[in-house]
Amino acid sequence: MIKLEAFLVLASLALTLYAFIDCAMRDDSQINKLPKWGWLLVILFISSLGSVAYLIIGRSRGPKGPRGPKRRILPPDDDPDFLRKL
Repeated sequence: MIKLEAFLVLASLALTLYAFIDCAMRDDSQINKLPKWGWLLVILFISSLGSVAYLIIGRSRGPKGPRGPKRRILPPDDDPDFLRKL
């Protein structure tokens, strides 16, 4: 029984830590319903329930994902903006 309780406590801490870090690293435009600081407080004070609420309601899932689209770096001779400036 003690092992089960220890597992539940560790799972709760892991979920809270994951949600807190995910919220802290996201851009403000990718967070719904509350500002970033509001979600961080909810996750911190309500722990598991706040973490689940953030993961379901608080973050937007779009085609961009958490880090945004990858930007292709063009060499100067292929970059039209660079060539216009010459």
